Amino acid sequence: MAERLSVVILTKNEEGRIARCLESVRWADEIVVVDGMSADRTVDICERVGARVIRHAFEGSFAQERNLGMEHATGDWVLQIDADDVVSPDFREAVEQVLGTPSAHVAFRFRRKSILMGRFMRYGGWHHWLPNLVRRDAVRYVGRVHERPELNGTVGRLNADIEHHPCDDLAAFITRHNRYTSLQAEELVASGRWSPVEMRREMARRPWKRFWKSYVKKQGFREGFHGLFFSLFFAWVELVKWSKCWELSGAAEASTPESAAAQSPSPKRIQSS
Repeated sequence: MAERLSVVILTKNEEGRIARCLESVRWADEIVVVDGMSADRTVDICERVGARVIRHAFEGSFAQERNLGMEHATGDWVLQIDADDVVSPDFREAVEQVLGTPSAHVAFRFRRKSILMGRFMRYGGWHHWLPNLVRRDAVRYVGRVHERPELNGTVGRLNADIEHHPCDDLAAFITRHNRYTSLQAEELVASGRWSPVEMRREMARRPWKRFWKSYVKKQGFREGFHGLFFSLFFAWVELVKWSKCWELSGAAEASTPESAAAQSPSPKRIQSS
């Protein structure tokens, strides 16, 4: 007997993209949407196709949202995707094979095929693996922004891709990464691993490293101008992230009693006449 599949989708103000995503997974046994209190028609669109919507104000952790979705899911397996993902017929067929065949794996990884401004980006690191088909009762997610499943077992592989459409609108793409970099900076500063001096060093080093990795090491140059543009864009994202770290660490340093005492003027000595 085939096992059941739940699809968990994270949303917030996704009325322009969610219908395409939902249509691609209507074959699943269950769709659970964790919505971050959308102010547009996202929830109505989801409920219209029979999805179960869990409305939950975002608290700074995408892992928390993923885990909340799994807590409300009832399937044996959970496919974790985003509102800008589209599941292909080939991917559906690969998943149905997993559901119909006993497996000792706790997760399956598959490739996410990123399409940036209309172009499938085969090179540059944008055609990457995600272990996001997971057993509901065997996996928990950790991490605030780039969340990942904690796996206590083996991972299989699906020979099929899902489509990822993160950048149909460049302005929205920039806004989203502004939000992500703020969350990442807060997480890095809270970890206590980096001093302000180290953060300034990383701010100078990491953007160049990111550009080299995307454009040269992972051959983003083979994507032509798209490869150059997005390699530069994500180098800029890295600069913004570490700049925010530096800003936050400076604000935290200034708020300590020791720093406040050091910055306050010393009292003037009153001389007796």
